Amino acid sequence: MTTPLDLAPIELVVLDMAGTSVLDDGVVEQAFQRAAARTGVADRMPWDEALDHVRVTMGQSKIDVFTHLAGGDVAAATRATAAFEDAYAEIVAEQGVAEIPGAADAIQGLKDAGLTVALTTGFAPVTRDALIDGLGWHDLVDLVLSPVDAGRGRPAPDLVLTALLRTRTSSVGAVAVAGDTTSDVESGRRAGAGFVAGVLTGAHDRAALTAAGADAVLSDITGLRSALAERGLLGTVVAGAAATA
Repeated sequence: MTTPLDLAPIELVVLDMAGTSVLDDGVVEQAFQRAAARTGVADRMPWDEALDHVRVTMGQSKIDVFTHLAGGDVAAATRATAAFEDAYAEIVAEQGVAEIPGAADAIQGLKDAGLTVALTTGFAPVTRDALIDGLGWHDLVDLVLSPVDAGRGRPAPDLVLTALLRTRTSSVGAVAVAGDTTSDVESGRRAGAGFVAGVLTGAHDRAALTAAGADAVLSDITGLRSALAERGLLGTVVAGAAATA
């Protein structure tokens, strides 16, 4: 049996963290505001313009975002990125960390369907690992990657392709990508992923995610397994097993 349009069955699912699997609730913006206040990195432009840039570039590597805000001053951007990571850790310590409702069960459901699950983020490893620690997800996901692990952050394809290589996935067509930002979607498209979904639990809306090239826009990642199954992308063995579960 072949899948629709001869698409490969999915083997690997690459999920974004903040806004997709991890509840953001404005934490990224709060951390940016603290970092900007402490370093002055956004002083070269009006505050509304700087904040708008942060919102538009949600999902991208934080060093890239701060380099733009600093007018190309890499040293200043590096200081601001460190301040951002410190501020994010402070806020998480103050408020705690929570998953998008149903995310852990959704990830487990994908794994039960025989898929490998990787998480990717624009955060540095120290922040990424603090989130995983807080959620207790070390045994839930197969791989977690930051831009420093891959080369470039989103919207470049590096995170998706690194996940493919690390997990020995057979082809880019056997990869599904899901995220809440246009950068997530663009990264999946540039990598050649077989299925790319946007989700509406984070930064960007349906129109933006569709315009970026999403194959589907879901309310949240709890609908991802069903979306793959509906398109015949879970493979004959897994789909049959799921039908009898």
